[in-house]
Amino acid sequence: MRNVDSSPVNVAIGEASRRSGVSARMVRHYEGLGLLPSVARTDSGYRQYSEADVHSLRFIKRARDLGFSMDEIGELVGLWHNRRRASASVKRIAQQHLNELEQRIVDMQAMHSTLAHLVHCCHGDARPDCPILEDLAGSA
Repeated sequence: MRNVDSSPVNVAIGEASRRSGVSARMVRHYEGLGLLPSVARTDSGYRQYSEADVHSLRFIKRARDLGFSMDEIGELVGLWHNRRRASASVKRIAQQHLNELEQRIVDMQAMHSTLAHLVHCCHGDARPDCPILEDLAGSA
């Protein structure tokens, strides 16, 4: 169930793109992935997006901004539209994503520490010896 009135006031893809902050190319992509239901078309074949479609695009954009995968977004969109959903299902997806983000942060902090150490150890002068290249080559 959509949270916005799905009135017949439709807009073209450019306007839907502008109002949602999602590029027209990505709007078509999301529609192709099934994240948006098939949209209305004019007699000449142009897509027409409702207010509810624009709202769904904003939802998808926000989920992308938070780093959710397309599969996760598909699940979240389905749960969002399902008024009988259990919030536990939503929390499970978000918690799993949060756990993955935390692991990526730990991994990036380790990379940062290693690289900072290597940069500190490199003299950065005319000498050919370079601890950064030695480490990358596995000979450090």
